[in-house]
Amino acid sequence: CMAGLCSCGRNLLGVGHRNLDVHEVLLLPGKAAALPGDVLEERTGESVACTLILMYILCTDCWVIAALYLAWLVFDWNTPKKGGRRSQWVRNWTIWRYFRDYFPIRLVKTHNLLTTRNYIFGYHPHGIMGLGAFCNFSTEATGVGQKFPGIRPYLATLAGNFRMPILRDYLMSGGKCKAHRVKFALANVQPARVQGSECDAVVLTAEQGCGVLTSCHLSSADLVPVYSFGENEVYEQVIFEEGSWGRWVQKKFQKHIGFAPCIFHGRGLFSSNSWGLLPYSKPITTVVGEPITIPKIDNPSQREVDFYHSIYVDSLIKLFDKYKSKFGLPETEVLEVN
Repeated sequence: CMAGLCSCGRNLLGVGHRNLDVHEVLLLPGKAAALPGDVLEERTGESVACTLILMYILCTDCWVIAALYLAWLVFDWNTPKKGGRRSQWVRNWTIWRYFRDYFPIRLVKTHNLLTTRNYIFGYHPHGIMGLGAFCNFSTEATGVGQKFPGIRPYLATLAGNFRMPILRDYLMSGGKCKAHRVKFALANVQPARVQGSECDAVVLTAEQGCGVLTSCHLSSADLVPVYSFGENEVYEQVIFEEGSWGRWVQKKFQKHIGFAPCIFHGRGLFSSNSWGLLPYSKPITTVVGEPITIPKIDNPSQREVDFYHSIYVDSLIKLFDKYKSKFGLPETEVLEVN
């Protein structure tokens, strides 16, 4: 069963550099490990398209097929809450290897994970699309199953994604599952890239007493820091200055709706010099750090949560500092957690 899912944040109001991190959750519980994201953003366009297709089929001579699927949907409604229905065949599709090689995307293992333990992976940063999270943990393209034998990763995503016909079955086939807000608390971590006067900085704003620690205490899951170098570089983002109307709109959305809209672009389909939605071909390297043992506490106090939260933050910073120069960042780059 799933030990727990955590959110490494929701979205970010970009600060100073380029990318707005509409980032979500990435996590992993141990033996039946879970991974993710608040999890991956709700895919409104795909959801609407799938629903319209099903409604159209109901109006054709093939309505019986659609009716049978709807009956199955009612019967299967709670499966996402129970860990989903993964398919190794889907996770091993050849297309995922082409997807991996386009950037390329790489998964780096630094420590062994015991199959007798549960794990929650805190993935930073999510980026615009969370491409590294998807490729590394929702497919076998980077060999997560070989690197962590006996560990079964799940990608946690928003519950709304599983309310849409057809789309829900595709998501579950890759190992995605529902991040239940009641059962699995969410942390608020918001990454942004900023320019400093003397050095560049990657900034994470972590809410004190974050829910991910509470989830670890309740489930006795080890917490694993994960940093994905290059995740923020595959899209260009429009950064609104403090005090501008764009920043005001973002803050209002963040406060009342829970996410901040962003303006971003990638490259064009036929030319890297034109704008489009295709991500730039830039390396993404996801480094999985050392697990932090979190004792099981039924009712953890705020002091206990803050204590382990500080340990996690320190581990994340050490992981960043150790590998930053190896994966494209200068030694002067620092990770700040507010």
